[in-house]
Amino acid sequence: ALREHAPGGVDVYFDNVGGETLDAVLARLARGARVVICGAISQYNSGGFRGPSNYFSLLVNRARMEGFVVFDYADRYPEAAAEIAWWLREGRLRSREDVATGSVRDFPETFLRLFRGENVGKLVLQIGPG
Repeated sequence: ALREHAPGGVDVYFDNVGGETLDAVLARLARGARVVICGAISQYNSGGFRGPSNYFSLLVNRARMEGFVVFDYADRYPEAAAEIAWWLREGRLRSREDVATGSVRDFPETFLRLFRGENVGKLVLQIGPG
């Protein structure tokens, strides 16, 4: 899929998954690519963390990988919230939601879908009539 959607390689990647997903992207980097790491959810429950197996691609492609911690930009939250709200209103930014319907009793199973990768976008449990 990466080869089809980024035939010239990936220029910028914002990673919050890590693991195999990051490895796949690193294998398809474009020259001068930038990789931003903000999380590694694929490894949170694995009992340990491992680094990327394709890190040599950073050297070969003269790419950069840098950590990003959102709290470093806390003073800019109001500005960001206003800009994101504007983008949503204009349709420049779209939110994808995966809506499950049910009751409060369905919460644990719905929540576990996050860790099994069974959702696309933001997972929402809608309780009651829609």
